[in-house]
Amino acid sequence: MGSVAVSALHNYENGENDMKKLAVLFIAIFILLSGCTASQSRTDATYTQITQEEAKVMMDKNDGHIIVDVRRQDEYDTGHIPDAVLIPNESIADKQPEELPDLDQIILVYCRSGRRSKEAAQKLADMGYTNVYEFGGIIDWTGETVMSETETTQAVSATPVLVIKANGKVFYANLEDNSSAKAFIEKLSPQELTLELHDYGNFEKVGDLPWELPRNDEQITTEPGDVILYQGNQLTIYYDENTWDFTRIAKIGNTTREELLSAFGEGDVSVTMNLEWSE
Repeated sequence: MGSVAVSALHNYENGENDMKKLAVLFIAIFILLSGCTASQSRTDATYTQITQEEAKVMMDKNDGHIIVDVRRQDEYDTGHIPDAVLIPNESIADKQPEELPDLDQIILVYCRSGRRSKEAAQKLADMGYTNVYEFGGIIDWTGETVMSETETTQAVSATPVLVIKANGKVFYANLEDNSSAKAFIEKLSPQELTLELHDYGNFEKVGDLPWELPRNDEQITTEPGDVILYQGNQLTIYYDENTWDFTRIAKIGNTTREELLSAFGEGDVSVTMNLEWSE
């Protein structure tokens, strides 16, 4: 074969290889862009965060909206927004909830404090729901609330007892009959409260409350087990004596200084509180 023919054949083969490489490159770019587009569309799915006042306005409209409470059943039973449907956050995965058959329905989502409702709202948006609105927690709700029928009956005939848990140990405290204790009960009823308590003066554990309570201060000498409201926004559990102007809101019964110190320890401690209803 002549040199010209060989050269032409060589150039043709090189051109064919270049075309193959170019085709492979185009396919790779297409796959990459397709993947990015799909990923982008998923991450773009989101919900709308609104204030509780805006939520109240939306609830007054006859637009087929649904209110979704994403707390646990026991939390829902002790107090929820009227007509709210219970769909616990942990039950929302990648399957469309039976209670929400319409992807375009207006959905108003809340929980206790706003953390779980944000998680649930995002999961619903990712699932394809287009009108999801998150408005925070019931602890800040100033509108009407109702209890489940069984809880309403229980509340009428029962007395609340404060349950305090620290380092695996449980204490029960009887609540005082004053406006401070009543406000504390109202705030605590639909939730479990966690407080970080710090040691002070070698006679108390004190921490900040998430809300302000009315004060009924009088000079008292504390005893081990006293649960005290200080300055309206701090809660103190005493394990020794101290004399000052305080408001007692509860009293742990049948306990000693040694038992309290054993549970709370010498430094900071995380304490959870909730209410139980006792005949």
